Amino acid sequence: MLTKEKIRSIMLLRLKKQKEEIRKQRSRLIKRKLFRTKEFIKAKTIMFYISFGGEVETAEMIKQAFRLGKTVVVPVCEKRTIRPCILEKNSSFKKGRYGIYEPVKKEFIEPEKIELVLVPGLAFDKHGNRLGRGKGYYDRFLKKLSANTVSIGLAYNFQILNRLPATPLDVKVQKIIFA
Repeated sequence: MLTKEKIRSIMLLRLKKQKEEIRKQRSRLIKRKLFRTKEFIKAKTIMFYISFGGEVETAEMIKQAFRLGKTVVVPVCEKRTIRPCILEKNSSFKKGRYGIYEPVKKEFIEPEKIELVLVPGLAFDKHGNRLGRGKGYYDRFLKKLSANTVSIGLAYNFQILNRLPATPLDVKVQKIIFA
């Protein structure tokens, strides 16, 4: 089995090489699938990630979630943890830690109030294991959530592997939507 580092470098390269039009097309398909799930329909407060580096595009998902009257939350990386921050429709952004965009004006929310968390990843496997960028932010965050909070990974087909190397520190997602 490949190491986590090797899988990371392969996936980062594949994300970078993916054609923009294909990325947008697959992201739209993933959005359609996500918006049809009972978890999404039911959830009032949803944590999206601000996509970067070729990840499944979330900007259109966020706009549509606002139109549907959902409360949208995004992650802000602080020290060694993610703090969920409420996003306003007209929020301004600045680059935060690791070059990930975050709202300039921050209004934090308790993690227990989030009903659905959409999780980025470089790779996922059929058992719900996830490989992130190696800093452990999402693993630590997902451990804090209420048992009622659903976590869904968003990915492109090529990011789904049969099996990923996992440790007891790794937190699985409950569902993966891919295209």
